[in-house]
Amino acid sequence: MDPRLTLAGIARLFYDRGWMMGTAGNLSLRLADGSFWITASGKAKGRLGAADFLRIGPECRVLEQGGPEDRPSAETSLHDAVYRLVPSAGACFHVHSVASNVAARLAGGETLRLPPLEMIKGLGIWDPEPEVDLAVLANHAKVPRIAGELAARFETAPPRVPGFLIRDHGLTAWGRDAEAALHHVELFEYIFSYIAAARQAGLK
Repeated sequence: MDPRLTLAGIARLFYDRGWMMGTAGNLSLRLADGSFWITASGKAKGRLGAADFLRIGPECRVLEQGGPEDRPSAETSLHDAVYRLVPSAGACFHVHSVASNVAARLAGGETLRLPPLEMIKGLGIWDPEPEVDLAVLANHAKVPRIAGELAARFETAPPRVPGFLIRDHGLTAWGRDAEAALHHVELFEYIFSYIAAARQAGLK
């Protein structure tokens, strides 16, 4: 299948779940030559077609585009950073969900301690008593600045789980392919919803 249509289908799923409302969020899929397809900026995520993606090469250079006025997603530099920092990543998804933003707020600092739920195994954590922190980055109007801070953190401390949060912005997660990245987004969203519900119930 055309990788752009694969991404379009996942975008519709995320839109239906309320994780990519309006034109918010973006998805990318890396190709064998190292370039990647990513959603064009300003496109409604519930109605994407093959022409609504751009192919990005080294230094975020546009190699192909559906229309002459199309521009890469504002978060293209984040996807590029993930692919450079995590060689095994084949797909990268960025969603703007309520749960992810609540979780980032509850974190308070630069990390969010993930609860030791069974679901964490799906993120690659099999420790009997896991103590895993998810990176939480500050939001900036200029996204390349976020990408730079992400690179600085991950180069010194590689992430144990395939994702990170940007405060007041959303979740970015990746996987070896589109299906794995989709599963990781779903697992993170479940965990974030649990964190909010547990806090409301007074659980520690």
